[in-house]
Amino acid sequence: MTQSARPDDGRAALAGFVTNRLGRSAPRPAPARPQPKTGDAAAQDFETLPGYRELKLQRSAADLIGLANPFFRVHDAKAGATTRIDGQTFTNFSSYDYLGLNGHPRVNAAAREAIETFGTSASASRIVAGERPGHLSLEKALAKHYNTEACVVMVSGHATNTTTIGALLEPGDVIFHDALSHNSIVTGAQLSGAQRRSFAHNDLEALESLLAATRHEHRRALIVIEGLYSMDGDAPDLAGFVALKERYNAWLMVDEAHGLGVTGATGAGLFEHCGVDPRTVDIWMGTLSKTLSTCGGYICGPGALVEYLKCTAGGFVYSVGMSPPLAAAAETALAMLQEEPERVERLRRNGNLFLACAKEQGLDTGTSLGLAVIPVIVGDSLKSVTLSDRLFRRGINVQPIIHPAVPERASRLRFFITAEHTPEQIRSTVTAIAEELAAIEKGGSLIEQLLAKRG
Repeated sequence: MTQSARPDDGRAALAGFVTNRLGRSAPRPAPARPQPKTGDAAAQDFETLPGYRELKLQRSAADLIGLANPFFRVHDAKAGATTRIDGQTFTNFSSYDYLGLNGHPRVNAAAREAIETFGTSASASRIVAGERPGHLSLEKALAKHYNTEACVVMVSGHATNTTTIGALLEPGDVIFHDALSHNSIVTGAQLSGAQRRSFAHNDLEALESLLAATRHEHRRALIVIEGLYSMDGDAPDLAGFVALKERYNAWLMVDEAHGLGVTGATGAGLFEHCGVDPRTVDIWMGTLSKTLSTCGGYICGPGALVEYLKCTAGGFVYSVGMSPPLAAAAETALAMLQEEPERVERLRRNGNLFLACAKEQGLDTGTSLGLAVIPVIVGDSLKSVTLSDRLFRRGINVQPIIHPAVPERASRLRFFITAEHTPEQIRSTVTAIAEELAAIEKGGSLIEQLLAKRG
């Protein structure tokens, strides 16, 4: 029989959270459920999974102070600069649709044409079911974009990182990655069995110290960075990383998931942003779910790399091929990115406006470049969730990013800017953030008072 979290448990969790935030000792929590022994039928209860009880307590704590769950809300329409939830229209800052191409008539038409010819599925892995022209055409277009010999597309961006890193490295090798790297990079490194070493965010000196101290201990080495970091909205010095990978005989992999369509004067990506020849990077990785408004991932690089992945990477060999309409839509979106640079310019203006307004209001935007990803750092999880809830009540949809996704002191709201946002939406949103944050901070002891009232 399953057991739900009791109200007292939620009250204890909330009290502990608040008193810790105020620098006091938390009250003793309710007794934990005894750990089941091996072979005990209770071990088959999903509620015994590590972390499940904590999830329930967190939800109970939020219920106590009237905070709605900000996650998994159901949208009634295409989510771009605006969206509709429960029949109400919201200004939306929780969409990766940076250039407003999701649902564009030209993109939709390409998908419909592919459906009419090939249906909605590739029906099996590409090795088993064979190729579709759209797979090869999309790969050719992406390889041309990065000036590489070849490309392979896969059905998941997360799996693209995981399966590629897992296939290329093995015990005896080493992977150096930024401390703020995406989960898919870390998971791929763990899968590979190679040694994993992280360096301080965007810190070339820290990486060089690691390389100088340990590179000689390993056969192959891979350095992994991101083109635009999805939590902070900043970018690395690509030229500096290229110099290090050449000096220490390592591969360099750049994850362009959030960079394509955003960085560089025409949105070409990090190489354009930094003025670096893309051929100096060994592996370009990206996703199709942001600017290209579909779903999947890609690897661009030397022909030998792509051939190897197509024959050995589990996420390609043992996975169904990309859906033909998705491939067609992504290729069309890539063409529109290249043909309509004014979309990138609108995105840049909107990002710069949001950043300038936020700074004017004294909001903490961290190291964001103001391109498409802008955090507003508020400093603790409860305040972040409360601010998100208050903005939602004012018709603004934005998600909180809380511990453990980021350190507790760096809890934030993360705003995704698109080319379709209007200046008025941006200005009114930043004003609302400042007003609600000031109100929360003014009533700083409100949570403590609420706890006292509720016993």
